[in-house]
Amino acid sequence: MASAPNQLPLFYNGLEPLSSNVHGAFKTRSADTAPFLAQAHAVPITVDEFVSAQRYYPIVFSVGDNPVPLALMGLNEGVNVFVDAQGKLLTETYVPAYIRRYPFMLARLRPDADELSLCFDGQSGLVGEFEEGQPLFNDGAPSEATNAILKFCEEFELSAQRTNAFMKELQESELLIDGEVTIQPSNSTQPFIYRGFQMVGEDKVRELRGDTLRKMNQNGMLQLVMAHLFSLPTIREIFAKQVQQGKGPQLADAPELANA
Repeated sequence: MASAPNQLPLFYNGLEPLSSNVHGAFKTRSADTAPFLAQAHAVPITVDEFVSAQRYYPIVFSVGDNPVPLALMGLNEGVNVFVDAQGKLLTETYVPAYIRRYPFMLARLRPDADELSLCFDGQSGLVGEFEEGQPLFNDGAPSEATNAILKFCEEFELSAQRTNAFMKELQESELLIDGEVTIQPSNSTQPFIYRGFQMVGEDKVRELRGDTLRKMNQNGMLQLVMAHLFSLPTIREIFAKQVQQGKGPQLADAPELANA
């Protein structure tokens, strides 16, 4: 999930390599709001988060040749039922590591580079020459805060590699199908149909036999598939929250889910 600076990932407006020469006096500060989340309906997650995330979010897979797992925080573009307009959490929930990592990440400074460098989004407002916050360097050396950030980002990258391996095996097993969810509200004459995502076909899982099923169980893939399937009923809970918060789609809309 690390990207070159000219291929900025979700939420990042820029990537600047952290340097003691340039940022020796910089601090990082925390915030109880994340404005970038207010209109984010789908956030990437890793396989290490499936069990925790499936209690709160539907876990689906993006479309395309290189699908990624997504935690749905809303069912329509620009809708997030877990935060208010300022990006403040409305309820206790699991916060995906992709969000917690921001504004830092490991990235290749050049496409041909082998090493990853710790970078940050300079436009985040969370890193700078502030009076308050945690210093990123002490006498030119990385501070405890920076070492902790680096460790978290390294662990995220390792988890991303495991996620890539899982997705590759999921595709090779041909378990993914085009997803579709139909929701018929009691006060509506028309159903809401959500498409634009992928999911594991339950019939395909039931058809697994012998060595294939045994391998998936032993390598942990089956447990991840089941966590994904167990999460899908929460799609209706997200829809209900959208209606409750007045963020639900109009009947004239043609919603597409998880186009992220």
